[in-house]
Formats: sequence, structure tokens, C-alpha cells
Amino acid sequence: MVFHIITLFPELLSGYLSDSILARAISEKKVSVKFYNPRDFVKVNKSQKAKEKPYLRVDDKPYGGGPGMVIEALPILKAVEGAKAKIKNQKAKIKTIFFSPGGKKFDTAYAKNVSKKFTDIILICGRYEGIDARVKKILKAEEVSVGDFVLTGGEIPAMILIDSISRQIEGVLGNFDSREEERVASSEVYTRPEVLEYKGKKYKVPKVLLSGNHKKIEEWRGKKFSA
Repeated sequence: MVFHIITLFPELLSGYLSDSILARAISEKKVSVKFYNPRDFVKVNKSQKAKEKPYLRVDDKPYGGGPGMVIEALPILKAVEGAKAKIKNQKAKIKTIFFSPGGKKFDTAYAKNVSKKFTDIILICGRYEGIDARVKKILKAEEVSVGDFVLTGGEIPAMILIDSISRQIEGVLGNFDSREEERVASSEVYTRPEVLEYKGKKYKVPKVLLSGNHKKIEEWRGKKFSA
């Protein structure tokens, strides 16, 4: 699986991707993440001096008025073109995702479906007041939401999708069956010590987990999971 991230701030994702399970998955080539900064696709004004560092502007005021700035369509479209040009596999199946609070709700079922159907996923991260709406129309991008709230940019949603979808790829997790969604799991988990003493009080592990009775343990987990 190859994730192509269109973002003005690629460094925001690099830290998360450089550790733990995702770092190993990238190292073992189970997953690949590529970045495309829209600023790199802005044409430099010919009037600027050769030694002068150009200001690569990608935003402008919104039509109709209002606060903030809107990311222009062309730098995003060019960045997506750049991403697609990097895909050499003739049999590649590409999906383009545009983050929006009002989009289709992202969940594990969505992650599973995408991991099975596509080889390359293009994630467009918005900023400021958003991206010119013509981008999603031209690209026929699917609007996806990670929740009923507004974030500063699309980088956090992108990390959520990369993490969740990568887990569905065999070989990414040490044990593929360790995916919580594939077994009866509970938000309540315990480890040693059996009795935890804290500020004069004792907190014990539920007896059922110490019983060795796997049937009763699974029933207990099922009740906690559905609670």
C-alpha cells in the first residue's frame, strides 16, 4: 500500500511515521508514504531575481468575503498530478480522499474495504479556511470525515487513516490476529501486579481473569465490549 500525502506541512507527519509499528512497516516495505507539497508546484514569478528566494503562495482571499484564506485549486491539482506520475504500476488502483467534517464517516469497515480494493491512496490535507471546492469536483475525490469536529488541518486525519488502514495489511502487525477488531476485546485490560496499592487503597484484577476459564473470560470481555 502506498499513501500519497498532499500537504503544506509534511514535517507534521514525519515524527509519527518514524517510530513503532508504522516505522517498521515502512522499513519492511509493507507500506510506503510519499509527500507532495503544493508549494513545490507553484510557478516562480519571472520578475523575481535569480538569487531571491521566491514566496510560493498557494492561498488567496475567498470569493464572497469572509475570514481567512482559501488554498488555490491549481497547486493542489498539480501536486496530485505529481503523485500520480510517481505511480508506475499499470495495474494500480488509486483512491483520492478529501477530508471534510461533513464527509463519509471513517471507521474500521472503511479501512478494511480500502485496504483490499486499492494499492495507492491519495490524501489531500486542507488548511486555513479550506481548499477551493473545484478540486474535489475535478478529481472526483471522496469526502471523508474522522469525526464531527473541525481541526486546524487534514494532517491528523491523514495519520488516522494511514494508521488504521495499515493495520489491515498482513505483515504490518507482528500477529495479524492481534487486531482488536478481529477478536472479542475490552477497553478494560489488566497486567501485574494482581493487587495494586495506591494511596492507601487496594485495586484488584477481576477474579474471572485469574480463573483460567477461557469461556467465562470471553463472556466477561464480550459484556465489557458491548457495555
